[in-house]
Amino acid sequence: MSSGDEKFEKVDAGSSNTHPISFGDVKKGYYVVLNKDRPCKVVDQKHFKVGKHGSAKVNLIGIDIFNGKKYEQLSPASHTIQVPEIKRTPYTLIDIDNDGYITLMDKQGSSRQDLKLPDETEDDKKLSERIKAAHNEGKEIILTIFEAMGIEKVMEMSDKK
Repeated sequence: MSSGDEKFEKVDAGSSNTHPISFGDVKKGYYVVLNKDRPCKVVDQKHFKVGKHGSAKVNLIGIDIFNGKKYEQLSPASHTIQVPEIKRTPYTLIDIDNDGYITLMDKQGSSRQDLKLPDETEDDKKLSERIKAAHNEGKEIILTIFEAMGIEKVMEMSDKK
């Protein structure tokens, strides 16, 4: 039947970029998925005692880590919420084109050109201006790319040391 020579390509299960946690265990500073598909940092949470209509409730308020929007979710403490896997990858900035696309190189020497400088929020625009100014001065720059739930964005800049 099978010769044992089959090769399987890497398959993404879809939900492998998150894992569940009890709503009642979430604390300020945690990262959770709010609004069904947005990775957020919890900036406030309130616990409500058991009332006449059932279990204790938890209200979470989070800020989207990519676009800065505020989201809120109320749920029973016993329910689960997803926690996003957040990957931080440093890259050396090689170049910036006129459209804002950046050329990056990783530690292994591979390059990529599929990301733009961030521009969604005021903080993004300030970061992009700092990156452009440092690049124009000829400085060697390390950019940290955050990746969560299939979304990638330049989030930090530092001088190469």
